[in-house]
Amino acid sequence: MENQVLSFGEVLWDAFGDGKKAGGAPMNVARHLVQQGVKTAFASSVGMDNSGDALIGFLKSNDLYSDLIQQDDEFPTCEVTVQLDETNTATYIIPQPVSWDNIQPSAALTKAAQAARAIVFGSLACRTATTRETLLNLLDETPALKIFDVNLRPPHYTLSTIETLVARADVVKMNEEEANLLIGGSSASLHDQIGEFRSKYHSQTICVTRGEHGALVWHDHEFYDSPGCPVKVADTVGAGDAFLATFVSGLLSGKPMQQVVDKACSVGSYVASQRGANPVYPPELLNSLAYI
Repeated sequence: MENQVLSFGEVLWDAFGDGKKAGGAPMNVARHLVQQGVKTAFASSVGMDNSGDALIGFLKSNDLYSDLIQQDDEFPTCEVTVQLDETNTATYIIPQPVSWDNIQPSAALTKAAQAARAIVFGSLACRTATTRETLLNLLDETPALKIFDVNLRPPHYTLSTIETLVARADVVKMNEEEANLLIGGSSASLHDQIGEFRSKYHSQTICVTRGEHGALVWHDHEFYDSPGCPVKVADTVGAGDAFLATFVSGLLSGKPMQQVVDKACSVGSYVASQRGANPVYPPELLNSLAYI
């Protein structure tokens, strides 16, 4: 079976006060997809340094290493400082330039994109022209469903780049803060704002996550509202990535959208209740996803 999903973008070390963990939203999405049994390829770049070697080892141990992982002899592997506030919400200090700012086009990357059913990408790795152009060319060359995880990391984006990526996407996923930035500015309800966004960009599917309050999805001319699953938050790192992976898995399976959104909220909530972006799913959570 060919890869169902190609996830494209950053891989890095998230440095917490008590150690570091492998991270990067596209890698997190890919890892959650693998946990859910979806055949997934991951494309990124690491430096030719000890941190890069350690990331390659990590990717190999998680079935995410292939010839789509480039090694850069010019820029270092990325190490991000993660700061948690009193509500355990994360902010990130991200250095520049790093290896994934320099993802190059390749025959292997083109082949993977053309074979995929869906390609997942975000905004952070598109902060520089090199990686951005590699991605945009891939999107032009693939028939895959194009899924844009907005995932804004100030100051590492411009609105013009976000608009370019949105215009290429079939599915757009963002959180409430991102939605307010991209489609806010009025007193209209979130339903109405999503309608305005859809009329401007013609996206097939628009998903706005609302933290403990769940998510609102517009898909196939209907809204789907999930109230969410409130939990005691350990940290928010990776919760949105877990939501997106579950959403993508359900979308590709063709299951009823309400069930897909509800399951995505439940997995996102579980990850928020655990430390780090990629906790191992307990058997009961995996069992609950079996129909997806």
